[in-house]
Amino acid sequence: MNLNKNVWLSLFSILVLSIIVSCGTKKSDAEKEDKVENTKENTATEWVSIFNGNDLTGWTIKIPGHELGENFGNTLRVEDGILKVRYDEYGPEFGDRFGTVYYDKYLTNYRLKVVYRFVGETAPGAPTWGYRDSGIQFHGQPPATQKLDQAFPVCLEFNFHGGNGTDERPLGAACTNGMFIEHNRVQNKTTCIPADVLKTFHGDQWVTAEIDIKDGLIIHYVNGEEILRYSNPTYNIENATAKLLMTNGDKRVKGGFISLQSNSHPIDFRSIELMEY
Repeated sequence: MNLNKNVWLSLFSILVLSIIVSCGTKKSDAEKEDKVENTKENTATEWVSIFNGNDLTGWTIKIPGHELGENFGNTLRVEDGILKVRYDEYGPEFGDRFGTVYYDKYLTNYRLKVVYRFVGETAPGAPTWGYRDSGIQFHGQPPATQKLDQAFPVCLEFNFHGGNGTDERPLGAACTNGMFIEHNRVQNKTTCIPADVLKTFHGDQWVTAEIDIKDGLIIHYVNGEEILRYSNPTYNIENATAKLLMTNGDKRVKGGFISLQSNSHPIDFRSIELMEY
């Protein structure tokens, strides 16, 4: 078959264009796949145990009236793979020694999961509110800045309450010390805001408490169920210690240290896991 020169040129141009389009499409598809893979990699998270079950490596104790790191009365001890808070060596009086054990890392966006249970009897001489009371403190001040006799750090708290076997005593309240939060877009007027979903756990049963913190939104979970959410934590400028934690006058709380309370009632922590975003 005879084809003139123009026809041949047209066919050749079509062939070249088809190859270019095909290559471009393959390249575009490859770039999309790479982008998806990179996104998966950037958002991939996993639980990491931050309590090794053997000792308090990575944690620092602070008990009022005692220097940072001093474990007065063997309050914090690890036995049988469990972090235990005990007061059997305190003597006849608790003496307002409300302790804290800090995880040694500044954190911003993360999810924390703690499995705990209350056991035994409240320490002699403890306040009545100390009965089956503890909690997770977070967005806390650096451990080294806590004063010798300072009872509680500037922080937020996921409060733990345990039932007495009869009465309702829900856990999961959000408590503040030297900070404010917004619940339903309203700044708190009281120290503690109760959970929206009320749950009481009696006896020595294990309970799983989780906190999810991301970009100023904070959510409390109990045994996998959301019970409270709030947002926009800010420092209380009328609190002298909190004011020192501000940067260039910025009241927003962007992160801090997590810690577990020693509030006068024995408590066990079976596992402590962290997932950073």
